[in-house]
Amino acid sequence: MRFTADPHRFLSRLQTTTAPGELRRVERVLATTRLFLATSFLAAIYIVPVEPGHYPPLVYLLLFFYLAHSFAVMLLARIRLSPTLAFRLFVHGADIVWPTVISLFTKEAISPFFLFFLFVLLEAAYRWGLWETLATSVASIILLMLENAVARWVSLPAAFRIHPELNRLLLSAAYLLTMGLLIGYLAENEKQLRAEKALLSRVLAMARVDFGLTGSLQQIFQELIHLFGAGEALLAIEESHSTRVSGCAAKSVSGGGIEFRWLSPAEVNRESYLFPASAHTWFAARNPDGLRLLAVAEDGTRLRKLSTDYLAPLLAARQFHSVVAVSLTTTDEWSGRLYLFDATLPSDREEALRFLQDFVRQVGPAVSNVYLLARLRQRAGAIERARVARELHDGAVQSLISVEMQVDVLRRRAGAQPNQVVPELGRIQKLLREEVLKLRDLMQQMKPLAVEGKTLVAFLQDAVSKFQRETGISTRFICQDAGVDLPAKTCRELARIVQEGLVNVRKHSGAQHVVVQLRSVPGSYHLAIQDDGSGFEFSGRLSQTELEDQHKGPAVIRERVRSIEGELTVESVPGHGSRLDVMIPQKQRVAYA
Repeated sequence: MRFTADPHRFLSRLQTTTAPGELRRVERVLATTRLFLATSFLAAIYIVPVEPGHYPPLVYLLLFFYLAHSFAVMLLARIRLSPTLAFRLFVHGADIVWPTVISLFTKEAISPFFLFFLFVLLEAAYRWGLWETLATSVASIILLMLENAVARWVSLPAAFRIHPELNRLLLSAAYLLTMGLLIGYLAENEKQLRAEKALLSRVLAMARVDFGLTGSLQQIFQELIHLFGAGEALLAIEESHSTRVSGCAAKSVSGGGIEFRWLSPAEVNRESYLFPASAHTWFAARNPDGLRLLAVAEDGTRLRKLSTDYLAPLLAARQFHSVVAVSLTTTDEWSGRLYLFDATLPSDREEALRFLQDFVRQVGPAVSNVYLLARLRQRAGAIERARVARELHDGAVQSLISVEMQVDVLRRRAGAQPNQVVPELGRIQKLLREEVLKLRDLMQQMKPLAVEGKTLVAFLQDAVSKFQRETGISTRFICQDAGVDLPAKTCRELARIVQEGLVNVRKHSGAQHVVVQLRSVPGSYHLAIQDDGSGFEFSGRLSQTELEDQHKGPAVIRERVRSIEGELTVESVPGHGSRLDVMIPQKQRVAYA
């Protein structure tokens, strides 16, 4: 759906190119209503005629024709993939002509058939808006006048019962014009609210973390420039915890696009753009007599007799014909002001300023969230990099330095004590092998997993086989199922739990045999990792709550089990091994790590 600026009807209704799905929905609703009206009206005048004996048989025949027409239009509305403008105009024209034709056979100028005039006005209001509804009223009045003019000059059969009295014709015209104005006005305001809501939803969808702050602002600026017909948009921001002012600007270019860029400190400053203002939102335009100002407060109240002196810094910094400005305070961390230079506003500028206030009030927090999330991602990345650097420094780097020193000592002894070289080389080789495994574990933790229910069993089988090849520890994987019925996030966490459990076995247990088992029971899945190593420092069986209260057991595995709403149990026999049991509910609620 595309929104464009229209200086004449901007606030009465934001112009849209309606999506084909919306057009189909409108036509189907109208077709159903038309069919219901024709059916119910025919039944009503047949059962309880309003004018007994005054409806000739031709009236019922015409009603049957209109009923068939309504049924055909409903079928076309259901079948046609995209209602064209010609189809909609044809159907609407037929609905305008129908009540005029049927009025030829009514005794009174204001008859029950006048209900069809009301329907066609409602139809125009539902399809379009105020001006189209008024045009429908005028067209209906013209047709009634032509009908009465023809009746004055042409001798019609007796079946045609037209009252050409001028007062009744004027009364019908007044009814049609008044109803058209009221119905059209109400429909126009309803469509305005719908269009504004759709616009805000569209712009809010542009504030996305994957677009980044620059991409989100670029799309929002493009929408604002096209909507208000502005030549340039500028956003100045000041961080609350510092005096630094930053900003960005977008200019309209040929072809409908924009040129977006971040401003240097020399291009945006507090004195020129973030000066103290007497109004929250304002529109200022230069004219031969000076500066014309329209301003509203933060609550939308118009500010009258407001001096323009506070705009002096902006007038000195920029050359423009007109400017729209709105202040924004989204969080405690920053505040700012948005400018639209040389914008085109409708005649009702005060309402346009209120709309812009609401626009910024709703879009501002979304942009702020994108900014904060982007910053959190940067911090998380920095923390992860620091963790990896610490792991490398405290682990692999220190070990490699130690190996280098031992190799140097071994080189010095090679000539004097050759019998000690071979044992020392074997010990150094074992140390290097251990560090290689540690680096592989670190790389495995950093590598993203693409595991889901169908691939979890195969992934665990491969991980267990790889662990046995690299460590020489006898390891078995037992599972009778080909796949599991669990969300992808839960499957990824289970894979990480198995990896972490095997790493702990290699590092701390000294085990010779390990068994990894995954089995399903009614309502849940059970994962078990059992070894014959040294076990934990406690003896017995502890639940997850007891493990957390006593700060025992593998902390990383405890956190992962909690993130998938599982239950961890650890059984330990010091000197004889340990067993980790993880129970995962099969029908899980949505869980977040």
